[in-house]
Amino acid sequence: MVDSGIILHQFEGEITEDILTETLRSVEAMLEEKEEDFKKSRKVYNILVEALQNLFHHTDSQAAEILNNGDQKKTAKFLLAAKNEEYNILVSNYVIKDNIPTLRSKLDKVNSLDKEGLREYYKEVLNNGQYSVHGGGGLGMIDIARKSGNRLNYEFEEVNEDYGLFTLIIKV
Repeated sequence: MVDSGIILHQFEGEITEDILTETLRSVEAMLEEKEEDFKKSRKVYNILVEALQNLFHHTDSQAAEILNNGDQKKTAKFLLAAKNEEYNILVSNYVIKDNIPTLRSKLDKVNSLDKEGLREYYKEVLNNGQYSVHGGGGLGMIDIARKSGNRLNYEFEEVNEDYGLFTLIIKV
């Protein structure tokens, strides 16, 4: 993705509320300046908000254990790139390996649905009353897929026996 466009913003490190707020403020200003199509800039910004909130809420918040590659478990990565009329958002964070099958299943379910199916699934999840400790019930990925109009491209990379690296690429 880095070779396929101009990098507009990137971040690697521990995500905090302050970093999240500053990143969103910076990207919003950049989009308002760069993007002539207000509707598209709002769509990119809203998807970015959801993706970064997912990073903030779901990056492992346990002790600052150092992984084999030198990263801390709390390290998250984010990249916003543009080429022609398309934006690419990449978010990446470490996940406990035991959580990967559930996350993969949710992502595959979202990717299997068309526009109407996503709308119905969103309502179903919203009404099922099952919320995580972060307040959502899996609505974030559904919302990202609905707003982007594209499949969620993702991968899991093995880091060690306890952790994997989750990477999500969103095309807008």
